[in-house]
Amino acid sequence: MDWSSLTCSASFLIILLLPLGASDDRLVPSKPLSPGTTVVSDGGDFALGFFSSSGSTPSNLYLGIWYSSIPELTVVWVANRGTPLTNGTSSAPTLTLTNASNLVLSDSDGGRVVWMTNVGAASSSSSTEAVLLNTGNLIIRSPNGTTLWQSFDHPTDTFLPGMKMQIRYRTRAGERLVSWKDAGDPSPGGFSYGCDPATSIQMFLWDGSRPVYRSTPWTGFRVKSEDEYLLTNTSAIIINLAFVNNDEESYTMFTVSDGAWHTRFVLTYSGKLQFQSWNSSSSTWVVFGQWPPHECNRYGYCGPNGYCDETVLPIPTCKCFDGFKPMSTEEWDNGEFWKGCQRKEALRCSDGFMPLSGMKPPDRFVIVGNTSLRECAAACGRNCSCMAYAYANLSSSIENRDLTRCLVWVGELVDTGRLGASTASDTLYLRLAGLDAATGKRTRSNAMKVVLPVLGGAALILMCISIAWLKFKGKDRNQEKHKKLPSDGSSDLDFPFIRFEEIALATHNFSETCMIGHGGFGKVYKGIVGGQEIAVKRLSRDSQQGTNEFRNEVILIAKLQHKNLVRLLGCCDKGDEKLLIYEYLPNKSLDATLFDDSRKHLLDWGTRLNIIKGIARGLLYLHEDSRLTIIHRDLKAGNVLLDAEMKPKIADFGMARIFGDNQENANTQRVVGTFGYMAPEYAMHGIISIKSDIYSFGVLLLEIVTGMKRSSTSHAMGFPSLIIYSWNMWKDGKAAELADSSIIDTCLLDEVLLCIHVALLCVQENPKDRPHMSSVVFTLENGSTTLPTPSRPAYFVGQSTELEQLRNNIQNSVNTLTLTGIEGR
Repeated sequence: MDWSSLTCSASFLIILLLPLGASDDRLVPSKPLSPGTTVVSDGGDFALGFFSSSGSTPSNLYLGIWYSSIPELTVVWVANRGTPLTNGTSSAPTLTLTNASNLVLSDSDGGRVVWMTNVGAASSSSSTEAVLLNTGNLIIRSPNGTTLWQSFDHPTDTFLPGMKMQIRYRTRAGERLVSWKDAGDPSPGGFSYGCDPATSIQMFLWDGSRPVYRSTPWTGFRVKSEDEYLLTNTSAIIINLAFVNNDEESYTMFTVSDGAWHTRFVLTYSGKLQFQSWNSSSSTWVVFGQWPPHECNRYGYCGPNGYCDETVLPIPTCKCFDGFKPMSTEEWDNGEFWKGCQRKEALRCSDGFMPLSGMKPPDRFVIVGNTSLRECAAACGRNCSCMAYAYANLSSSIENRDLTRCLVWVGELVDTGRLGASTASDTLYLRLAGLDAATGKRTRSNAMKVVLPVLGGAALILMCISIAWLKFKGKDRNQEKHKKLPSDGSSDLDFPFIRFEEIALATHNFSETCMIGHGGFGKVYKGIVGGQEIAVKRLSRDSQQGTNEFRNEVILIAKLQHKNLVRLLGCCDKGDEKLLIYEYLPNKSLDATLFDDSRKHLLDWGTRLNIIKGIARGLLYLHEDSRLTIIHRDLKAGNVLLDAEMKPKIADFGMARIFGDNQENANTQRVVGTFGYMAPEYAMHGIISIKSDIYSFGVLLLEIVTGMKRSSTSHAMGFPSLIIYSWNMWKDGKAAELADSSIIDTCLLDEVLLCIHVALLCVQENPKDRPHMSSVVFTLENGSTTLPTPSRPAYFVGQSTELEQLRNNIQNSVNTLTLTGIEGR
């Protein structure tokens, strides 16, 4: 492709209002700017003035900055792009620097303010001046030389040398380039480009809210030099791309070599980010780089678990990872890649990781903070749901912050690429079926070595089955109704087993019309047995909740009896079928009402407080009042069911652990649970205790009070999670503002503040600082004015909306994300 032909055509459809007389490089309060006059930078490279587009009748008038030293008008900044002026009126609009140190653009009548800067009143001075620098930056400068405002902080569609593309940690806000609407219309278009607000370590090009292109996550470089782009036989330009990270913000910026011609990045109205340089010999803008450069580089083009191999020249192509195959070979061969790839064989928890160097890591990662490479690998390795990880040491690039960057992935890998040798590439450690975790070598035999022994033993297996069938034929079928299962090893448990045929009949053979829920474990059906409504949890054959978890849930719930725990009526274990039969609770799970705008009005403050207290009493029973000490390990809104009177019952004990009388904690190599609810010591090190459940209860308590999901960045005022948002609001004395808007009229402020205080005590980083459930229940029931001050919580960072939505759709704890980033203080 001839990149030089892809110039920015917008400039051809703009009419410059020719200056009647050029002014100097600044404005002062007594010297307004009108159409026909310009402010020109001291070096003569840029001009500030009015220009008119030809895309409307009458033509619209805009205040902008353009290159003054080249013949082709190219606008790099527009002040009033969303509120154009009308050209051709009797009196002209003006740009004035006021005594309050603000630039004000007024319409032709002089009364209506079309655009203005936002310099504070404290900076008022009649000696303030607005100066157009030779970098293209328009600044408002105080008499002592302090910059009060600058146009570089408010970019439009152009990224100039020295300009910052930043993200601020506290608010997660940052600037974006926004394209023009079309070639002759500077008003905001549909495309934007800027830092990822969820992670702050990668850049996105969006079409509206849909990602079009994504950069690689930052690998730790401070400055890197791109290739030399030759302009003539004797001249070259070198781009130095810098990434700066400090306590307040991170930003990227670029500079060019001395003597280089005018250079810029521009987001075109057609949705391309282009690197352009002005060639004075040919008097044209030459395009030396464009993103996305190929169709293969477009976001998610190769589908889930596929990647774009950019080392294949001249045209990159989509490939499947080793151990994967196309979902549809026919479509893949025809160049249709959107369905992506699937594993050739299922993973086991013991499978190891294959290092893939020179990769662009996938999107939808979770950042794990404060880790070494070994800890990053271990955190992913002990989680059966973790599919890949990548690590970078940023110690040479960051000061006074976390010096590591551990990324982990759960589920499908989306928008991955192979870059080859590059400072921007990563080594991606991919979990591969049949790979030994210790040696990194294949452990499974090839197909022929497997098939022959299987065929050789088939006859023997068939003979055994036949003998067993003849031996047990005619035995009483009703013996299936009562079996004995080993419980915790101390005794046998007599428990009602219900015949599979009865359950099939009660659910109309598991009809879709009877299905009331589903998740990674399988489906839940409503039925009627003996006139009683029941809920049937049918484990799918490929569910990770297998025999051990099935036994665990049956045994534990049979032993536990409490009004705030779901009641198990029976079970069925026949061949591949594993069924759990519960009491039917008509109001389903708490999250189905709490996070549904059409239903959350059912949860007034009194109802919510009763739900909080009920959950707390149920946990207290599990931890302290039952004859066993039970750690639930997956307390969340989806595992709290509501009966007809909105009373809560804790459910899903498949992942629970039993502790001995004197046992305080335990370690596990298998971390299970749900993203956002998991205590940091459990997620990172596999340490389980009753304080793990306390942490989960604190997160759940914040959700109930606020009505926000635990990782909802869209509702948490730009903060990465609900915990961070709540902590900052409490610290700033604004905890009362956390209450869900739907309960404002019914809640008692003291009760809301008490619940928030208790929640923040529960999510403290040090498990020893978290209260016991007995203390929590007493406080909720009786109130308290002597609660300790909570310390800064450990919290989770790094999440995208798509991945969070995926996690919310998965109900089974085993199949849900279990690793997360931790930024402890």
